[in-house]
Amino acid sequence: MSLVLIIDDAAFSRRMIRKFLQVDGYEILEASNGREGLEIVHQYQPSCVLADLLMPDMNGFEFLQALQNEGLNIPTIIISADIQESARNQSYSLGAINFINKPPKEQELRAAVQQAINTKE
Repeated sequence: MSLVLIIDDAAFSRRMIRKFLQVDGYEILEASNGREGLEIVHQYQPSCVLADLLMPDMNGFEFLQALQNEGLNIPTIIISADIQESARNQSYSLGAINFINKPPKEQELRAAVQQAINTKE
């Protein structure tokens, strides 16, 4: 069973994403900011990470940079309400493999996670 980490400061968003992904039988971990998410990455080595951009303590860009700095190759999908092309481009340049606008559509999200996990395995 694949382990998926959801990093988002909004509990509602985490619940919605969890509900979408539980259908596919993933084991889900949650964090409310990038710093907490990075600790979970170190402890559990998830198969895939879903991260928001705008969060307290450590935002999504800083989280991606930390993964890159540490040489951690974990497929990361950004899920953000930020629709600016610059945010999308910066996410990709920091190693994100996908960028999904909030609120995510269930089928798009499930397909993106499945693809991310398949590339890791």
